[in-house]
Amino acid sequence: MSSKQRRRRAPRAEEEPQQEWTPRTRLGHMVKEGHVNSLEEILANNYIIREAQIVDALFPELRQEVVDVSMVQRQSDSGELRSFRITVVVGNGEGVIGVGVGKAPEFVPAVRAAEARAKLNITVFRRGCGSWECRCDDLHSIPFEVRGASGSVWVELKPAPKGTGLVTADVGKLVLRIAGLKDVWSITKGRSRTSSNFAKAFVYALTKTYRMLPPQEWASAGVYGT
Repeated sequence: MSSKQRRRRAPRAEEEPQQEWTPRTRLGHMVKEGHVNSLEEILANNYIIREAQIVDALFPELRQEVVDVSMVQRQSDSGELRSFRITVVVGNGEGVIGVGVGKAPEFVPAVRAAEARAKLNITVFRRGCGSWECRCDDLHSIPFEVRGASGSVWVELKPAPKGTGLVTADVGKLVLRIAGLKDVWSITKGRSRTSSNFAKAFVYALTKTYRMLPPQEWASAGVYGT
């Protein structure tokens, strides 16, 4: 059969254009109209993000990483129902990070639900170089020691000099890489095999670099390395 007689492939259907975002909250209208242009401004005014599209508008190049995939089961009258439980971390590599968990009977909807939840939980953290061995001005590590916990997992992050790398398990590396950090030491305790809690503990620790704590909580937060 000659090439002329061969059946031609049907042209690909044109992708449907994405529907324009119609805000449903006051903050959504403020972001779309340009009155609010940063996440720091949202946090400073104690606004609550209730639409994932707000984060998409502020950070169009936001990245995501799936850090945990598990199956959950529940018994019902019709029998045993199974669904996916997905943990996703989002970040832009420049001081913005969020973590979320989503459930759905299928994998892709569960990932989308987890991504949307992570965007609603998005927050900021500070980068820097708090290592006495380095003392540079680059934003390759964290400014001081911080601690975070989730479930039975407890994690402590310490600044590291350039070239050290990310000294932690694979899940911790995913979180720190999407956060834009290159050199960090970590100490973990508890059931660190629980990837979801492990990722949450890392995110909670990073958020403590931005929050203001009362003096009585400085030691427990690891501000002075105690």
